[in-house]
Amino acid sequence: MRTLLLACLLALCLPAQADQRLFYQPLNRDATVTPAQWQQLWHATVAQGGKTLIVQWSAYGDSDFGGADGWLAASLREAHAQGLELVLGLYMDPAYYQRLEQLDGEGLNNYFKAQLGRSLSHYQHLRDSWQLPVKGWYLPMELDDLHFRDPERRQALQVQLQAFNRQLDKPLHISAFSAGQLSPSVNGAWLDQLAGLGLTVWWQDGAGTGRLAPMVRLGYEQALPCRVGVVREAFRQVSTPGQAFRAEPAQPMLTGGCHAEAVFALRYRPWAKGVLSQD
Repeated sequence: MRTLLLACLLALCLPAQADQRLFYQPLNRDATVTPAQWQQLWHATVAQGGKTLIVQWSAYGDSDFGGADGWLAASLREAHAQGLELVLGLYMDPAYYQRLEQLDGEGLNNYFKAQLGRSLSHYQHLRDSWQLPVKGWYLPMELDDLHFRDPERRQALQVQLQAFNRQLDKPLHISAFSAGQLSPSVNGAWLDQLAGLGLTVWWQDGAGTGRLAPMVRLGYEQALPCRVGVVREAFRQVSTPGQAFRAEPAQPMLTGGCHAEAVFALRYRPWAKGVLSQD
């Protein structure tokens, strides 16, 4: 009886503790990781409870990380061979956040059309050339309630995302974070509307960046509908405004509540140390 009780407790506790869904942010310096190291890393990820790998992008500016025959594609094929499902990121514009600051109205709408058009072309290239067995696609254009506090901006983006999503063959994932510019209830309703389009929506918990006080972050999280997932940040930012981003590993606050949970990012997890550099 005692053994059975222990087994039941473990079954209840493990999903909340395991890194079932992990974000991986490809960087050019990861090209130095050897095939044997990738194999060991993916094996360790699965051993830690990993089931899904969400790749933040597969093209960043002018870099496509070697293309269909490059190191990223090869490492992801190995990840799948080790048992990980793949959600593959699309194109990321390095100037994305600058454009959000600079543009408005029709200029911003045209920018989104151009970026989504580029991501669509890249999606077609990935599907036809990379030929990875993906379970979903991730759009790395993160949303926040500072740049989208205007309801007209949110509505214009929603229309474009809906049209974009219809052209994909697998579910589209997108993430957002809170800057304290919308109330928790309005923010939750916005993300719920996006989820209602058939998108898989993730909200970043902000524990790593620490821009909002813990109780404020909790208020935003508690206002989220259950169908919006939560990204648990496994780092603590140590850089200051104006500096290049630097962070140290930290334990993600997995809870096992009604929200799907993912961890950002693989680079900060203990078993990636010595394989993926953190600075």
